[in-house]
Amino acid sequence: AMNRVQLLGRVGQDPIMRQVDGKNPVTIFSLATNEMWRTGESEVTQGGEIWHATLLVLCNLGDISQKTTWHRISVFRPGLRDVTYQYVKKGSRIYVEGKIDYGEYTDKNNVRRQATTIIA
Repeated sequence: AMNRVQLLGRVGQDPIMRQVDGKNPVTIFSLATNEMWRTGESEVTQGGEIWHATLLVLCNLGDISQKTTWHRISVFRPGLRDVTYQYVKKGSRIYVEGKIDYGEYTDKNNVRRQATTIIA
C-alpha cells in the first residue's frame, strides 16, 4: 500500500508551532493549490505540453474555470519542522511531499469533526 501526496502551491499564512501535552512540537500551515480547466468545447491540449503553454492555449480558446483547494500541512520532523517555521512565509510558493492523515476531534461546542491533514 502507498499513502503519498505531492502538492505545489502557496502558503496561506505564516506557519505556527504548537506543542500539546508535552508531545513533540509541530509546525502547522495552510497551503492553497489551484486547478484550472477550460469549460465548453472539447479538450484541445496535447499530452507533453508544459503547463504554461497549455494555459496560454486555453486562455485564447474558451472560458477558464478555477478551483482553489486548501490543505492543512503538519511538519513533525525536528529539522524540517524548525526550518519550515523559520523560513516559510505567507505567499511563499512551495512543494510539499507527505502522507494523508484522516482524524477526528471534538470542537469547543462538543461536536465531533473530521480533519484531513498532510503530514510532511
